[in-house]
Amino acid sequence: MGKTLRNTVAIGLVVGGVILAIFAGWRYAGTASTAVASADVIAQGRQIYADQCAACHGADLEGQPDWRTPHASGRLPAPPHDESGHTWHHPDDVLFRIVKEGTAAIVGGGYESDMPGFADVLSDAEIRAVLDYIKSTWPERERSHQERVSQAN
Repeated sequence: MGKTLRNTVAIGLVVGGVILAIFAGWRYAGTASTAVASADVIAQGRQIYADQCAACHGADLEGQPDWRTPHASGRLPAPPHDESGHTWHHPDDVLFRIVKEGTAAIVGGGYESDMPGFADVLSDAEIRAVLDYIKSTWPERERSHQERVSQAN
C-alpha cells in the first residue's frame, strides 16, 4: 500500500470516527436531557400538584384510602402517585393525556371517573412539570421501569 493510499485511509478512518462520536454524543444528549427534569421544573410541579392535585391524590401522593375499591357510585377513589400506586406502570404519553383530558376520555367505553381533565386549567408545560415532580419521588426501580415503558411506546 502506497503512502498516499495509507494517508487517505487513515484520514477517512479519523473523519468517520469523529462523525460517529458526534452522532453518538448527540443521541445520548438527546435522551439524557429529557430523562431528568431540572430542580426548577420539579419545584414548579410540586407547587402545581399541591394546588391542583393534592386534594384528591394526597399531599404526600398517597391517594385516597381503599383506592382499589369502587365507591357506591361505581367510581374508583383517587389512586396514589407514589410507588405504591400504578402511575409508574403507564407511559408518559398516557399519563399526560389522563391529566389533560381526564381518565374517562382516555379509557372510553362509557367509563366514569372523578378525574377531570385539566386542559383548561394547566398548560402542557405545567402538566409535564407535575408529572416530572411525581416521577422525581419514585425510587430508582419504578423510575427506570416507567422510563422503559415510555420509550417502548
